[in-house]
Amino acid sequence: MSSTPEPTEPTEPPAPSRTEQVAALRPVYQADLAEGTARFFEPRRTTCPWCGSAELKTRLRTTDLLQHKPGAFVLDRCRSCRHTFQNPRLSEAGLEFYYRDFYDGLGEKQAGTMFGGRTKMYEERARSLLAHSPTPKSWLDVGTGHGHFCEAARTVYPDTAFDGLDFTDGAELAEREGRVERGYRGSFPELAPEFSGHYDVVSMFHYLEHSTQPDLELRAAHRVIRPGGHLLIEVPDPESRFARLLGRWWLPWLQPQHLHFVPVANLRGRLTELGYTVVAEQHAEPHDPVDLLAAVWLALDAAVPDDVPWHAKPPSAFRRCLRTAVLIAGIPAFLLGTLLDRFAVKPLSGRLRLANAYRLVARRD
Repeated sequence: MSSTPEPTEPTEPPAPSRTEQVAALRPVYQADLAEGTARFFEPRRTTCPWCGSAELKTRLRTTDLLQHKPGAFVLDRCRSCRHTFQNPRLSEAGLEFYYRDFYDGLGEKQAGTMFGGRTKMYEERARSLLAHSPTPKSWLDVGTGHGHFCEAARTVYPDTAFDGLDFTDGAELAEREGRVERGYRGSFPELAPEFSGHYDVVSMFHYLEHSTQPDLELRAAHRVIRPGGHLLIEVPDPESRFARLLGRWWLPWLQPQHLHFVPVANLRGRLTELGYTVVAEQHAEPHDPVDLLAAVWLALDAAVPDDVPWHAKPPSAFRRCLRTAVLIAGIPAFLLGTLLDRFAVKPLSGRLRLANAYRLVARRD
């Protein structure tokens, strides 16, 4: 007596390997690059975007040390206000090209792993507001990425409703994964009128440096925050001594994605002008102890880059073996950099002005 086999559920095809992803993307990138990189940049500025001064000096010339996409990038510093900015700045086409496959696509898994494994740091960021706003009802995290900060901050503020906003699809992913209640995709200044006076807290963690117009972001936050609410900002510190000592190997330069580096005095002054009162300033607390480790990685990775689709052809077998050998040889330097970062630099980062970031808490008057 024959029996009818039970139906089996269809199995999903295995995800393509990284090598297969790179091979599929290579023709697309080669078509993008056929006309060169000039269209990825706006005309060079002759005045500071922060204060309008024409007294500019080149601070850094570098390349894309993380993705190794083609192009040369320049950071200028204003002699008058010390604001540092990318000049010439990426155009809209450039922003699309250089962000593509960094946080999503080819880079999504790596980005998710990197940002998802920093729960303790996210909780510390959230606690920095406790003394000023212990029971906020609503919180908007601008530049939320995949929403990992909001997920961690909920353990500090269990009764707070967290929403996230990002110009990538990460905010939508964060909502699907339950890390935020609502995930909004788009430009914060453009979406701000919809949220007027809606939030007790707006946070911007390592977001402002990505913005083409930081001043508009601060004004948008002022519109969105209820009177008496708070704005929590954390950005790279361009006045860190590591920025000078490590030069192009200082990770927070993150070219070409970081467009503006605002000295703390400039940001405090602008917040005051816009109707905020700065109630806290921190330097040692937001320091991320990775500077020396990251510098070693960037240097070794630049010496023998991995296979990427924006290069015309994949590396030879010899180059692949050479890359493996270089990274293995670098293990002692990785270990030494990690130990120095965590146990030598971090305890003294504030006192020696080595902190790579600063944090401001500002009350909306």
